Amino acid sequence: MTTTRTFTGATAPGPYTTPPTAADPYTYQVGFGNRFASEALPGALPVGCNTPQRCAYDLVSEQLNGAAFVSPRASQLNSWLYRIQPSLAHAPPRPLLPAAADIEAVFTSANPAAVATPQDYGWDKFPLPSASEGHVDFVAGLKTVAGHGDATLGRGLALHVYAANASMGPRRAFCNNDGDMLLLPQEGRLDVQTEFGRLMARPGELVVVQAGIRFSVRLPDGVGRGYAWEVFGGHFELPELGPVGANGMAQARDFETPVAGFDVDLASGWTVVVKLAGRLIEYEQPHTPFDVVAWHGNYAPYKYALERFVSSATSDRDQSDPSICCVVTARCGDGVVADLLVFTPKTLATRDTFRPPYFHRNMATELMGMVYGVWHGSGTRLEPGGLTYEPSYMPHGESHQRWIDATTADLGPERIFEDTIAFMIHVSAHVSLTKYALERSGCLQPVQDDVWRDVEPAFVRHLGALGGEPAAEP
Repeated sequence: MTTTRTFTGATAPGPYTTPPTAADPYTYQVGFGNRFASEALPGALPVGCNTPQRCAYDLVSEQLNGAAFVSPRASQLNSWLYRIQPSLAHAPPRPLLPAAADIEAVFTSANPAAVATPQDYGWDKFPLPSASEGHVDFVAGLKTVAGHGDATLGRGLALHVYAANASMGPRRAFCNNDGDMLLLPQEGRLDVQTEFGRLMARPGELVVVQAGIRFSVRLPDGVGRGYAWEVFGGHFELPELGPVGANGMAQARDFETPVAGFDVDLASGWTVVVKLAGRLIEYEQPHTPFDVVAWHGNYAPYKYALERFVSSATSDRDQSDPSICCVVTARCGDGVVADLLVFTPKTLATRDTFRPPYFHRNMATELMGMVYGVWHGSGTRLEPGGLTYEPSYMPHGESHQRWIDATTADLGPERIFEDTIAFMIHVSAHVSLTKYALERSGCLQPVQDDVWRDVEPAFVRHLGALGGEPAAEP
């Protein structure tokens, strides 16, 4: 007897969200640049109207913009939030004392605390706060290392490091009005509560919190160290794929945005610290800023696991440009483009080529850091939690011994960057270093000596073929 089974009309029980894990208890919506909709209470989002006369649950509607109203539809960024109390319910702002001496937002010659230099530099792992420094949270542990442009003009970027030994709070939030901020934890997870919901980021993941969004950082592992890249006047985007095709590199479906989650706190005093033009200003309010019951839009925080990056190996011969390693890119005004490149495990199978990074003088400035693993470049010393700086148009590359090894090796398939994540911020402009980085960080490496000093070029052994006097074999 034959049994025929039919099944029609199967429907998903709800939209897809990621499942929680032991390391991350939160769920996320997936996609990059989506227009999401999320509600923590059923019916909290209005239908067909952003500002009804009276919102469900007597919530307050509030719009947050990341682009001008007249921006083209493709670049329009905004979200609508439905919250318990409006954001404007706060006391007048006041300067935060003492001032944040190690945060900078202007990197022109007008700022004596930021210096453009043609010298390459390296920093060992930036230190965690000592016991004598007391409790240092994310905001207090934020230090500017380098940057370009001016936050007040909405053009440029800054690279900070953070080192903290305490969570923010319990009733303290931060809001960066200077630009979007990309956080890369290197040691310790970041439990980030935002107005849009919660994110957990471990070393190997990045988090982006856009300008104007209030958030708080807790340290579930007791300490936190990492990098914070900030862009002024622009936003992080996915790079074009070009001949790579429809797939590869950082895939949009691997970016994760929080679902709505809210607290009710109408009896406690909260402090919100705002960064504006590199200065810290604070204001008090008698309610939590994390009271958004529902929201919709495409201006929202997100995270991404760098291990998911789909690496492209180099070609059959010769090298591909490092742009194949680009995760996100940002336009920072006046044609300045900055890319986040990530170096993750991949296999090389090129023939008859120089496999290490070739010698180059690049119009871009290179700021390189490391999350975990071992870096094998000989022209620089880099460890997890450290940083290197290669200035625009200045030559850099490998040592003479590395050159000898690379030009005489038997080439075969080779696995590189195993158990390693390193990154580079590629900036198509000059970058200035701060006085903190050069004088107060405590981890600046001595300037590296000339790695090719006293090396006689191998070319001189061929002078006999040109009618000259050949040099003796070494």
